[in-house]
Order: sequence, then C-alpha cells, then structure tokens
Amino acid sequence: MQKSLTLEDLTTNERHTRLIQDCKALFWKYGFKSMSMDDIARELGVSKKTLYQFVSNKTDLIQKTFECEESMMQAWVAEVFTSGMNAIDELLAFSQRLNKDFDKFKPEITFSLQKYYPGLYSKVLESKKKMVYSNIIQNIEKGIEQGLYRSDLDVDLVAALYIQKVIGLHSTDLDYLENLTFDKIFEVMFENHIRGIANQKGTAYFEQQKEKIKNGKN
Repeated sequence: MQKSLTLEDLTTNERHTRLIQDCKALFWKYGFKSMSMDDIARELGVSKKTLYQFVSNKTDLIQKTFECEESMMQAWVAEVFTSGMNAIDELLAFSQRLNKDFDKFKPEITFSLQKYYPGLYSKVLESKKKMVYSNIIQNIEKGIEQGLYRSDLDVDLVAALYIQKVIGLHSTDLDYLENLTFDKIFEVMFENHIRGIANQKGTAYFEQQKEKIKNGKN
C-alpha cells in the first residue's frame, strides 16, 4: 500500500498548493472570521512559521484561497470548452459547475466575508463575474456559429443577464420557494435561459438531452 505524502515529501510549490487547498476547506467549513492563524495552524498540524512562509497575513491567505479556487475553475473550463462538446452541452456542464461553486458560499460565510473583508469580497465577486462573462460570451458565439442559438442575440446583454440570474439565485431570499429544492430552482432557471437563446434546432437538441438525463442515459 502506497504511503500518503506528507508536506515534507513535497516540493515548495506543491506544499504551497496543499496548504492553500487545506485552508480553503477550513474556511468553507468554519467561515472566514472565526478561524485565526493559530487555529488554522493547529487544524492543519503545522506551525504558524510554516504558514507565514507562504502568506503575509490572514487576509493574504484568504485571497490566495480564492485565487486557487479560480485557477482550478479556469483549468476545468478550459478542458470543457476544448472537449468537443457542442454549445448546449458545454453550457449545461459549465452552469452546473458554476452552481456548485457558488453554493459553497453559505449565507453566514458570505456575510462574514462582506462584513470583515469588504474590499476582498468585492474583488472576488468582480473577478468571478469577469470569468463567467468571458466564458458565456464564448459559449454564445459558439452556439450561434453551430446553428444552435439564435443569430439575432445581443451577445453582451445575454451574458450580463446570465450572470445576474446565477448570482441572484445565491443572494436572494427564496423562502417563498421553500417547498422546492435549490437544484429544481436552478434547473428551471437554466431551462428558461436555454429556451430564450436557442433556435428551433437548439431547442430540439435540448429536449433530447433532457430526456437522456431524465432516463439516466447522460
């Protein structure tokens, strides 16, 4: 049985990545305010000296966790967008991943980030919006070229509205929809988006994919 790697077995860059990913998991679990650098070091089983080899302070650490998250997302997106999927399958995969990405931000975590690190929160949100915007633009252009989306779309406006919808789902009080699961709400939002941009060919393809998903074939 292969021995699991310890920090001492890793290169400096690998140690940095491992620590940032482990810190990210802690922040997602406990929030950003409650965890001190002492707490983080103790939870990870390392010294504060080790942490300060890679970050200058807690704010720097939080920023690096988001940079790590965005880097992983961008790598995943690049893989999906060059996989040969058509625009509709690509958008579905991207939207599902984005939904899970945003869903990590429980209300209390978002609140603590906004309250105690407002500058960082704004920077993270703006970076996320730019990433989503550029990829949705690319997807819409691809869908038009493939003859799946309407050719008369205002590409910039559609991309902006998509961002507003996704972020709105995670920042709006949806208590009046308490009998519905979040996945169901997202499913309806995504379907409305597709039906708004797809032409007849694209809509027919989307219906086929829905049936495959429903029957567990995709």
